[in-house]
This record gives sequence, structure tokens and C-alpha cells, in this order.
Amino acid sequence: MTTSKSSPVKRFGAALALAGVLGVSAGSAQAAATIVINNINGPGVGFNDPTSAAPVGGNLGTTLGEQRLFAFTFAANLWGATLTSNQPIIINAQFSALTCTASSAVLGSAGATNVFANFPNAPKTNTYYSYALANKLSGVYQGAANTPQINANFNVNLGNAGCLTGTTFYLGVDGNHGAAVDFVAVLQHEMAHGLGFQTFTSGSTGLVLGGATGFPSIWDHYLFGVTAGKLWKDMTPAERVASAISLDKLVWTGATVNSAIPGVLRFGLSGATISGPSAAAAAGTIRVGEASFGPPIGNPAVFGQIAAVVEQTVGAGQGCEPFNAGNAAAVNGKVALINRGACGFAIKVKNAQNAGAIAVLIADNVIETAIVPSGLGGADATVTIPAARIFLTDGNNIRESLKKRKGNVGVYVSLGLVVAQYAGADPQGRAQMFAPNPFQGGSSVSHFDTTMTRNQLMEPSINGDLTQSLIPPQDLTFRLLQDIGW
Repeated sequence: MTTSKSSPVKRFGAALALAGVLGVSAGSAQAAATIVINNINGPGVGFNDPTSAAPVGGNLGTTLGEQRLFAFTFAANLWGATLTSNQPIIINAQFSALTCTASSAVLGSAGATNVFANFPNAPKTNTYYSYALANKLSGVYQGAANTPQINANFNVNLGNAGCLTGTTFYLGVDGNHGAAVDFVAVLQHEMAHGLGFQTFTSGSTGLVLGGATGFPSIWDHYLFGVTAGKLWKDMTPAERVASAISLDKLVWTGATVNSAIPGVLRFGLSGATISGPSAAAAAGTIRVGEASFGPPIGNPAVFGQIAAVVEQTVGAGQGCEPFNAGNAAAVNGKVALINRGACGFAIKVKNAQNAGAIAVLIADNVIETAIVPSGLGGADATVTIPAARIFLTDGNNIRESLKKRKGNVGVYVSLGLVVAQYAGADPQGRAQMFAPNPFQGGSSVSHFDTTMTRNQLMEPSINGDLTQSLIPPQDLTFRLLQDIGW
């Protein structure tokens, strides 16, 4: 018997900090697998936008819509060359209005249109597989022939006022996106979700898809909650809810991913050691969130005295303007401490660099709810000094220590690698999955954790240093899909 259920979608976000009738086939990617892209936008919208556009970065389209489709076909070719399936993978795709604010945006959302269990050749019984994966494993099309297996939406308002204002999709296919959002990376990310890089079990309720008559996802056979000591497939709903917000206690047990970690992730966790006679409550070693721009934190560590930056124009935000004489004198040759807010992280770091700072610590502006601070999103190829995010509490402690400094003896920081462990894996070498508290619908559980370094395609927010590779030594995405059956 073949069992099927409709499935949810997953979101891909960015922060300066990702149905209907069958449409006309816009293109296909043929290699080890055939991927067909169905453009279901109406006339003049999204993939059919007639706005003139000059060719860019290897994209030969002459209108905005043509360039979007060109980039999609390019990304589909990358996936098609990586996957194997004798069944076509059909994607319904469109641009539509997705959630966004002036400082953050959902770039895209995608997921399987259906899931299947107990089909011929299913590796595990009573287990849901994404539509495309079920077709691949069975060797025959599940359900009606040529039914789309993936629905994908992309944010048509990106860059407009109030929607990550001023940020655009880069439609070139050469990776030279600069400060723009690389559309190829977004496309690759969303296709991965549709291929099965997600659980169909609810992290917010803990219930499997279909409730009492449903089954766990193939994902749940490899997702392990350290606190409960169980795989998700074996947990109670309450245990899954707790596991989904367990921070660093949710890991992947698939051997294909975990055996690849040493060749992909950096060995060593980043941190800041605060010291000096004036350090007081700030003294000690803390974990930090790394920037997606500038040089990576590493060995040797950057060591220097900390200097606090002050806001120059009321309401403009600390570090958001070119430094005046006072701030420049304070940070020259030192590590700048800047509060988060009002402008992008890369802007703050570049202004500090221009004033002579050797590194930057950006303190959060909300109380921490995680074990490790999130990274600093953004992009600026001209940033040459390291930067890291620290918790609000740590930032406040450092500022209080600076106020109480003894004469000319200040507060110092050593910014480097402080723990002998793979960045984004637990002490046992298992890949960590995204389990923030509170739960983030569309992001939690179905992504790699944001602590992974190097940055990975399937983290919940885009990073500017992603490559177009889906395999080691750059990326673990396809290795996880191999664990679940690809």
C-alpha cells in the first residue's frame, strides 16, 4: 500500500543579519536527474516580469523575468548533475509576496507537495518520504504522472521599501554577488527542502504528520535529541517539542554527513577571552558568533585592548556613521566594542576598520536565549579585520569594566579559537541541527545549526560566502540527502 499526505514548506531567511494548475515548462536540467521548472506566475509578474535587464555575471537574459528563469535553470542543472533518479523532478515555481520587514526578509519558501510511505522499495516501513525521493526510490511515479513534487516561492518584494530595503537578488550565475543576495544560492537551498531536507513532523506540537494515523519522517530516523537520548521517531510529542528548542542538544546521526565533517567544518570553536586588571565581572572566556564577512576567526588569535564606541548622532546607531575624531582616537589600534542596531553589521565593522580598529565586537541589543551568539550577517569584500557578535550580558559587563578601569590599565580581549571541537558539531562529531529557543516556525529543526563554520547552504539564513558546491569539501547538503536515501 502507498500512503501519502500533503506536506509543509520551509523558509529561507535573510537578516542584516531565506498548487494550482500545471504551468508552462520554462526549462529543464538534464544530467543524472531531470529537473523541470514550471513557471506558474501570471503575465508580467515574477518569472514573466518584462522589465529590461542588462546581462550580468553569465546570465544572458534581457528581461528581469528571463534572468530569473535563467538563474533557476542554472541552479537546477547543479542539482541535476548531483542527483540520480529515473523519474523527472518537477517544480512549480513563482515569485510572490513573502514575509519581510525593513531589516529582514523571507527570501524563499519551498517544500514537497506530497509525502509517501510504504511504496515499493521503500527502505523503511511506516515512514514518510518526500515526493521526489519516493519516486527515486521506487523507480516509478507515485500518484498521477507529471504531478509537481515541489512548490517553491520567492520574495517578489525584496529590496522595496519595508522589505529588506535596498537589498536585491543578484541574478548572475558567477557567484560575484557582492552585497546583494545570491539568487542561485537561494534556489539551491529551496530545492534542497523540496527534495527532502526537512522533517514533516511538527516541531511546535511534536505530532507526526497525520496525527494518530500518521508516520514519522525519514528525517526523524536520523534526528537525535541528546537530552532525551532518543531519535525523534522514538520520542513522545512532548519530548520532540522540548528537543526542538534544546539549542545545542539536537544532532544528526547519519553516517554519511558525520563522516564528511572533518573535511568540511573547521576544527576549533571561536571565542573571546576577556582579561586585564580592570576586567572585573567581564573576565573569562565567552563564545562568540562569527561574521560572514571579513577574515575568519582563527589561530593566531587577535589580541588587543577594548575600546567602546559611542553614538555620534542621536538615533543614528553606534558605528553607523564614519567615526568622528573622538571615536577614531578611541579605537585606533584597538578592538572596537559596538552595540547592535540601526544599520547593518558590515557597515559598523567597515567604519571601525577605517578608523584603525584591529577587530570588532558587536554586542547584542536583546537578552540572550541561546548557548552561542548568532553570527553576523552581511557582505563587504573590503572588510579585512575580524568581527564577532557577543551576548548583551557580556557586552554590558565589558562596558561596566571599561567605566571602572584603573588608570591607563584597560580591558583586553583575545579573539580566537578556544575549544577543540568541530564548529557546528557536538563533542561526538555529530552535525548540530538548528534548535533555537523560542521555536522558529519554518526554520527550526529542518536546517543545519548556524554555528557551522565554514558556513553551509542549509543554514536558516543566507551567508555571503557560500559557494555553488553541494558536496565536500565545501558543503554537507548532499551528504545529508544521501543519508535519507538519495
